Amino acid sequence: MKFDVAIVGSGLAGLSVALHLAQTRRVAIISKRELLDGASNWAQGGIAAVLDSGDSHAEHIADTLVAGAGLCDEGATRYIVEHGREAIEWLIEQGVPFTRDTSAELGFHLTREGGHSQRRIIHAADATGHAVQVTLESKVRAHPNISLFEHHCAIDLITSDKLGPRPVHGNAQPKCHGLYVQDVRTGEVHTVAAEHTVMCTGGAGKVYLYTTNPDTASGDGIAMAWRAGCRVANMEFIQFHPTCLYHPYAKSFLITEAMRGEGGLLKLPPEAGAAAGQRFMLAHDPRAELAPRDVVARAIDFEIKKRGLDYVHLDISHKPAEFLIEHFPTIYARCLELGIDITKEPIPVVPAAHYTCGGVVTDMLGRTDLPGLYAVGETACTGLHGANRLASNSLLECVVIGRACAQDILAQDKNGTPYLPDWDESRVTDADEEVVIAHNWDELRRFMWNYVGIVRTTKRLERAQHRIALLKEEIDEYYRNFRITADLLELRNLVDVAALIVNSALQRRESRGLHYSRDYPGTLPKALPTILTPNRR
Repeated sequence: MKFDVAIVGSGLAGLSVALHLAQTRRVAIISKRELLDGASNWAQGGIAAVLDSGDSHAEHIADTLVAGAGLCDEGATRYIVEHGREAIEWLIEQGVPFTRDTSAELGFHLTREGGHSQRRIIHAADATGHAVQVTLESKVRAHPNISLFEHHCAIDLITSDKLGPRPVHGNAQPKCHGLYVQDVRTGEVHTVAAEHTVMCTGGAGKVYLYTTNPDTASGDGIAMAWRAGCRVANMEFIQFHPTCLYHPYAKSFLITEAMRGEGGLLKLPPEAGAAAGQRFMLAHDPRAELAPRDVVARAIDFEIKKRGLDYVHLDISHKPAEFLIEHFPTIYARCLELGIDITKEPIPVVPAAHYTCGGVVTDMLGRTDLPGLYAVGETACTGLHGANRLASNSLLECVVIGRACAQDILAQDKNGTPYLPDWDESRVTDADEEVVIAHNWDELRRFMWNYVGIVRTTKRLERAQHRIALLKEEIDEYYRNFRITADLLELRNLVDVAALIVNSALQRRESRGLHYSRDYPGTLPKALPTILTPNRR
């Protein structure tokens, strides 16, 4: 199968790139499941951009830099913030049904979230990601130049290294020519040739036991780019969302940051004894519930461990019921299904792995170290998020960099692709013990949660590193000898990403942003990124 551009992933980043390219390029979108099964579809809060004359680029940039704990790339931050309004206007042109407000300058309601000094979050009630995804999905499905491959798992990139030995003279740099993908329903492996490949596979939340991410978030793009020779940066900075619904029948249901922005208070539950019902955030930060996510997540983690709790309460029941039902209809309905009426009682919440701030090193056009390969969105590390992502900057990055990536591709001449070899499975057999994959998957996610979570120590990280090395050896042997499955591919990617997270965390001998070490509680005077470089074969 030959295309001008192959896009791996169908979230906001992937769909944005595709729609900007499709007028003049043949585009393939490869999605592990259905188009709407990625993390973008789950995003509740909204998209941050300067949309009001009372706000400014300087303030949005400053808020981002403060949240990023000194590690944001200022040039990247400025570029993305300054292109924010045109990104939002493009989404409005596509027909995204953002919540209206006739009294607002742009005609849309703006909310405020933790870490923001102004109301600048444009949203569609409390299901912004879904509204955006449904709108763009309909356009993608209708476009004649876009081919959709749902239920297809990316296996590995095809680089010029795999086409035979490089010429002795000239030291030609390896190039990406496409990738191998597996049709999950038939097991058949296809070769996808493309002049340009764009990784939009999202983050790696599934490396942890508790996450707000969908099952598809297994770090595929990061692992594949790393194996192909790309640098990876800042993987120690995993954002734990402070408020995930704590309920035995609710899997990974997020309680949006906007609820605290609209007056939600964090309190101790009845299990805290005499302290039950007390607010605790003021004891941790003067910004209280509106402190950045890393501060709030650590505060909740501290209170849970100190008092032996399973969860804390998020209470917004003091606000009018009509206001809550209008602004948080999805949360209201889901909680009511589980017997929790948010207009009358608090919501039990716990932190959970939410966002991967690091990723594949790219420039402002989404270009990686490997010619022909781009990365956009959570898979990439542009430097915008630094040591901690500011709420609602992530969807903005997807649209702004997605457009820039497409423009860079469109500016290049078409050169075609070389002949690519078929997938070779002549020396493998059917797996004899599938239980090995399930066991390793569970073990990896448990020790990552216990050893590489919100609060870390060098000893815990070294234990995790040792376990990862053993698991990786076992998984690599399994991969070499047995026919691949979607579960095996995801596990292989997760163990690679886990190693990147742990190795990055061990290199950072300080506490900064989302990385908090008991052994190095201080912050160094100069903020430097953690950049890992693979050993090129």
